[in-house]
Amino acid sequence: MKAGSSPRVSGAIAPCGFTLIELLVVIAIIAILAGMLLPALGKAKAKAQGIQCMSNQRQLSLAWNLYAGDHGDQLVWNDLTADGSGWVRGVLDYNPGNPHNTNRANLLDRNYAKLAPYTQSAGVYKCPADNSYVVSGGRRLPRVRSLSMSQAMNSRDDWLSFITKRKYVVFRKMGDFSLMSPSMAYVFIDEHPDSLNFGDFAVAMNDGAAASAIHIIDYPASTHNRAGGLSFADGHAEVHKWVDARTIKPVTMKLMTLVVPSAGNADMIYMSERASVRLP
Repeated sequence: MKAGSSPRVSGAIAPCGFTLIELLVVIAIIAILAGMLLPALGKAKAKAQGIQCMSNQRQLSLAWNLYAGDHGDQLVWNDLTADGSGWVRGVLDYNPGNPHNTNRANLLDRNYAKLAPYTQSAGVYKCPADNSYVVSGGRRLPRVRSLSMSQAMNSRDDWLSFITKRKYVVFRKMGDFSLMSPSMAYVFIDEHPDSLNFGDFAVAMNDGAAASAIHIIDYPASTHNRAGGLSFADGHAEVHKWVDARTIKPVTMKLMTLVVPSAGNADMIYMSERASVRLP
């Protein structure tokens, strides 16, 4: 053996691996880190979905404006039938035998989806936070739409006068916004998946009515952390936080009861103020 060299150890086994206590400590640290990171990741995902939702609504608002520009200032028809033609076609539910739930042609065929030439994409009609689906043949099939259009926008108007029995403006052409600021009049809204049916969203005007008379007709979505998206006639879109617990309902994948008394509901006052104004 040379001087200064170390003797070669034969057959020695180097210590390796974790003790049980060390392993438990590592698992505990990972659990703590996960508990800290998951809420942040959830918030980041919700924020990203909100941004995408606003982008979709702005695209639809642009299509809505372009349609009016190409049709002598007339707004697109907001049809309230299952098989007619309007901004979209069809009525949604959770029935797997209902083709409207999954048929993208109702959004993209210009013969009965009048905004189709301006959108050219089915994706803009659905909020990314809407996970509703129907089960058909053992498969989950996502529904094609989560947005609705204000019933004050060129529809036959079933509900505006429900509470007050007064007549309100139904906007038929762009020029009608001389009666109400376009930045205040909502056009599209995320509707609660269990409230969604026809392509319209109904609000019962409650200006001047007793607080006890206020009703929820259709429910807005609250999938953006207790908030929902709306877009307005001037083209801007926003995510609005709902403040009344009665407005915020869990998604059950079953059609919910609509036209519900909701005395003093501040969210319904907000919606009334942004739906229409009384006729002069």
